[in-house]
Amino acid sequence: MHSAKAATLALTLFASGCAAGPDYQPPAPLPTVAGAFITSAPGTQSGEGQDRWWRLYDDPVLDHLIEQALVTNTDLRVAAANLRRAQAVLQESRMARLPSTDLNGGVSYGDGFGPNAGAQFAGSEQQWSQSGSLAVAWEADLFGRVRRSIEAARADAATIAAARDRVVVVVVAETARAYADACTLGESEAIVRQSIRIAQQGLALTQARFAAGSAATFDVERAAGALADARAALPPLVGQRQARLFELATLVGGMPADIPVEARDCIRSPAPVASIPVGDGVGLLARRPDVREAERRLAADTARIGIATADLYPRISLGASGNFFRNDQVRGSDAFSFSVGPLLSWSFPNIAAARARVAQAEAGAQASLATFDGVVLGAFKEVEQALAAYAAQQGRRDALAESVTRAETAHRLAERRYRAGAISFLDLLDAQRQLVQGRIALTGSMQALGSARIDLFKALGGGWQAAAPKAGDSDRRAGNADSDIDVRGVQ
Repeated sequence: MHSAKAATLALTLFASGCAAGPDYQPPAPLPTVAGAFITSAPGTQSGEGQDRWWRLYDDPVLDHLIEQALVTNTDLRVAAANLRRAQAVLQESRMARLPSTDLNGGVSYGDGFGPNAGAQFAGSEQQWSQSGSLAVAWEADLFGRVRRSIEAARADAATIAAARDRVVVVVVAETARAYADACTLGESEAIVRQSIRIAQQGLALTQARFAAGSAATFDVERAAGALADARAALPPLVGQRQARLFELATLVGGMPADIPVEARDCIRSPAPVASIPVGDGVGLLARRPDVREAERRLAADTARIGIATADLYPRISLGASGNFFRNDQVRGSDAFSFSVGPLLSWSFPNIAAARARVAQAEAGAQASLATFDGVVLGAFKEVEQALAAYAAQQGRRDALAESVTRAETAHRLAERRYRAGAISFLDLLDAQRQLVQGRIALTGSMQALGSARIDLFKALGGGWQAAAPKAGDSDRRAGNADSDIDVRGVQ
């Protein structure tokens, strides 16, 4: 009677699906998440952020380079392999719901002795022996240890999927940055070469005036020095551009010698053809894969509290086994044996170690919650910083562009007046120097502005949504089955 009541109670607990430890609840959103960002920048709008943000450049070369990087980049291949491994771990955890089996068998030859053989068998002849065994065991997950293990493995797989998406964001951004830098530096080379031609024209003009007796040797030397200064600005730009092209070749999975021809020939700085949509805090948390990664890690660590808590209670397994052994001494019914029954495993009354593991799991979940909060705060900080830097670089670029326009006008006027003998060569040289320096500063500002723009796109977190399946994920849904629910929760 008592055994029947105990069995009924166990079946009731199992059917109820109870599990030890806390059920996971997504972190509460911050009060200011739904609002717009406090920093504004020219060329941006409040519309929802764009997933494939590089399409705003309307540059087929950039589109092709990013598509190639998403397939061949080595960091993405590593991330995809890590995701497949995590999904395999999840599959292994799910198998704990099913009975485990162990089958053994063998044939041997030698002196054979029965289980109760005495001295009368000591001189038995050599013979063949056959043996086999089958064991089946199934854990009755009364306190949810298996269930929590599956929850933790599922959240771990979703964490790795988010980490893979985070790598996609970085690879896309750095590919676009390397391409934009190479193009901008190519444009800078063209401007410096134009400045060299201006310096050469100034030297030729001074030499002609020297030959006519209207200029001194001092003026010729100054003109030659200005030409040397203009030429000195070219080699660093060439070296920087080659370095960025080598970086681009590596990002798309090639050797340094495999520089894409389209990028090598690019000499115009790319820029978006439309305003940049930045969205709001809710959209930011939905896009940023590092936020989802931190949230899924918190879910996994919460499930591990349940795993540790389940060790405070008995672990019951139902099993059966059968064995077969036969040789010349063991035949018939004596060759078979079997057993069936439950197995109880419990560390009671010494559960101090189990309680210590629960405390460790709880501390780990608290650390993951703090990490999640830090990632959310860091995401907003990065966007605000990127917007501020982007606005500052745009202001600097506009001011330098005006400065170059005025320097070009001043140089043209100075050249005319110098030909007419109205000003000295020193005045012409000063106008020429201001023009060259202004153009070099403008190209440097254009590169900094392009990099700040990429930083903004990167901080907004877009790019992985449509690109992630190309990175080698064969079963993304299995690794991130419940991520959508949790991401909505953290919004």
